[in-house]
Amino acid sequence: MRRQQIAKSSDPSAVAAVRVMRLYIVGGAPNSVQALANLERICQQHLKGNYQLEIVDVFEQPLRALADGVIVTPSLIKLAPLPATHIVGNLSDQHKVLLALGL
Repeated sequence: MRRQQIAKSSDPSAVAAVRVMRLYIVGGAPNSVQALANLERICQQHLKGNYQLEIVDVFEQPLRALADGVIVTPSLIKLAPLPATHIVGNLSDQHKVLLALGL
């Protein structure tokens, strides 16, 4: 399962603010489904389309998850802007997620 949202902004200064994230999930597992729903809600409310999200299902790509150092799901990695951050869990603590995303 791969889904990407690539946001385009008409404001050139907003390009630097685009968050690039990767969410590692396990298929339809309840925590994975909840993490995806929570992250999508946070992105809609706070990032207003200025983000790129890649979903990696570790059932489909287990070696990629291991290569990226992911051993627990769901896991969210913010790749850009730097510094990279990693948060584990169903992303229900919105304050914690916003801090990890630098918002």
